[in-house]
Amino acid sequence: MTGRDENGDEGRRTGRRSAALKTAGLVLAGALVLGVGAAGWALWHLNANIKSVDIDNALGDDRPPKEVPAPSPSASSSPLPTQSLNILVLGSDSRSGEENQELGGGSSTGARSDTAMVVHVDAGRTGATIVSIPRDTLVTRPSCPLPSGGSTRVAYGTMFNSAYAVGGPVCAVKTVESLTDIRMDHYLEIDFSGFAKLVDALGGVTVTTDEDIDDEDSHLRLAAGTHHLDGEQALALARTRHGIGDGSDLGRIGLQHRLVKALLDQISATSLLTDPARLYRVADAVTSSLTTDTGLDSLSELMSLGQSLQGLSSDTAKTVTMPVLPAPSDRNRVVAQEPEARELWESLR
Repeated sequence: MTGRDENGDEGRRTGRRSAALKTAGLVLAGALVLGVGAAGWALWHLNANIKSVDIDNALGDDRPPKEVPAPSPSASSSPLPTQSLNILVLGSDSRSGEENQELGGGSSTGARSDTAMVVHVDAGRTGATIVSIPRDTLVTRPSCPLPSGGSTRVAYGTMFNSAYAVGGPVCAVKTVESLTDIRMDHYLEIDFSGFAKLVDALGGVTVTTDEDIDDEDSHLRLAAGTHHLDGEQALALARTRHGIGDGSDLGRIGLQHRLVKALLDQISATSLLTDPARLYRVADAVTSSLTTDTGLDSLSELMSLGQSLQGLSSDTAKTVTMPVLPAPSDRNRVVAQEPEARELWESLR
């Protein structure tokens, strides 16, 4: 009876660790880094890092229809979702906090969506189209509910990134849905310091530039060629616009697309599950600077999403920019080019 108890207890502990490595790698990493006794603290810490916004409740039913996934005969054997997915990913230029002020400069109040990408993941989740919306695009900003009550007024011919400034994530989502007629299944936002920390936790990223970069605003100077960038350099590259091409937002978006693919390559090349310390650093970097919708506001939900996207790579992710033209009213702004923009969004529905 005593031998059965000892072997049984050890078997159960081994089984739990094996299962955690396969389905809860981030939790196990915390346990290995901080000690098995601190595993509960690690899980609490990573969950507590995540900030969320209840976008579904704020917007109600006045939205494009939600996709109803077709029943799959193999659904019972595959716990991970496989239906197509649309995610609005924003890079926030918030200056709040000492780290963000050091990396971004400027005013310490207010924020705008410095980077906006609609990530459409194909059914099966092995391919994706990442569409950048230039922040200087003039759009019709719909009326958006405010956290304090009431709502914003409809604004015509206003810059796209003003939606986040006046109404936060809820208004950003509503404006994107109004522009694309595509329902956003999820929302993810990462700030300046979070992006830099993520790149550093991954060991940097390797990016090739076609021309010399010398941008006084982002403080980035790079000769044309291949470079391995740390977090601060990668962030500067993501923000560079005046040191390349015609200095427009479109050139900056091209650099951001290279960064996205470089990140996918670095994640694929980094064996996080065999390096628990790095895995925990990555998890802490991501969650500490992340704002999500309430459907992704826990470690388990983020892990499930990440596991369902394991088939994605830089080779299967297509990056494009919403077709635009110079705005007739202001040559420093752009407007959607039709019918090309509409056809792009229709192809993703």
